Amino acid sequence: MVGILLASHGGFADGIAQSAQMLFGKQENFAHVTLSPVEGPEDIHGKMEQAIASFSDQNEVLMLVDLWGGTPFNQANTLLENHTSWAIVAGMNLPMVVEALTQRLTNPDSTAQQVATAIIATARDGIKTKPTNLMPQEDTATAESATPAKSQKSIPAGTVIGDGHLKIVLARIDSRLLHGQVATGWIPTMHPDRVIVVSDSVAKDEMRKSMIREAAPAGVKAHTVPLDKMIEIAKDPRFGNTHALLLFENPEDVLTVIKAGVDIKTVNVGSMSYSVGDVNANNVLSMNQQDVDTFHELEKMGVEFDVRKVPTDKSGNMDAILNKAQSLLDEQKK
Repeated sequence: MVGILLASHGGFADGIAQSAQMLFGKQENFAHVTLSPVEGPEDIHGKMEQAIASFSDQNEVLMLVDLWGGTPFNQANTLLENHTSWAIVAGMNLPMVVEALTQRLTNPDSTAQQVATAIIATARDGIKTKPTNLMPQEDTATAESATPAKSQKSIPAGTVIGDGHLKIVLARIDSRLLHGQVATGWIPTMHPDRVIVVSDSVAKDEMRKSMIREAAPAGVKAHTVPLDKMIEIAKDPRFGNTHALLLFENPEDVLTVIKAGVDIKTVNVGSMSYSVGDVNANNVLSMNQQDVDTFHELEKMGVEFDVRKVPTDKSGNMDAILNKAQSLLDEQKK
């Protein structure tokens, strides 16, 4: 596995490392070092050597630094001279670090130099403006030319594409819907070409729909549809070549579409935010009685649960979580 080292002036590398691990969970072979105002080149050089020594494989090391020509870069460069398989990328930003971790997760046999090459486009694409007309014309034109023009709406109804069956690569319950852990963890792992947020309430909210579209990574379309539309899509043979990641706010909506024939065999339970009357079944899952009853009904229908925030987490025990929630709800009623 490629070892990844972040290095910067001040606490920049520490902050980016913390942000990245909020999205991916704790990472092995991942280190961050900083140069404080009272330190010199030899100090950060020593920190880099110590960090790299902690990696399980010192043959493949990728160093991400803040500034080309700065002290962290210069010291990384002296280390690189004796290791032809290593790589340095300057101009470190969070999208770059996220993509490096994603590449390492999805392509565990990648070399440091292959990962270095793969993260450049993502680092650049992470720079966007709103209003969009503030972007240089060349970048705007490139982004527009990369947008696919054809959609299923332009294909005659009844046309069978592929085997005519929608491929659901992941069905996830997450009250935050499309956010960092989904965009940088689940999407690269599951490789959908379309993210579908399934929610009656969000489908009526133009602002939230717009935010969801903008949160999708490059190359992945994001749509928001009401439940009845999702049921139609699942039965539409024009989506036979579509690999979809479905996002639901709650288990009740999942149960509704499954009863209507949407073929979901496993549900990833990621996050359920707290509302008045809920109990905290664990640190990320809050439930009321209806939620608990719905999960039990799904279980009786043969649906399996994968309780994980991010792909690198170990799956939690759903039965234990539901038992705890029920116990807390019973106490609440007394």
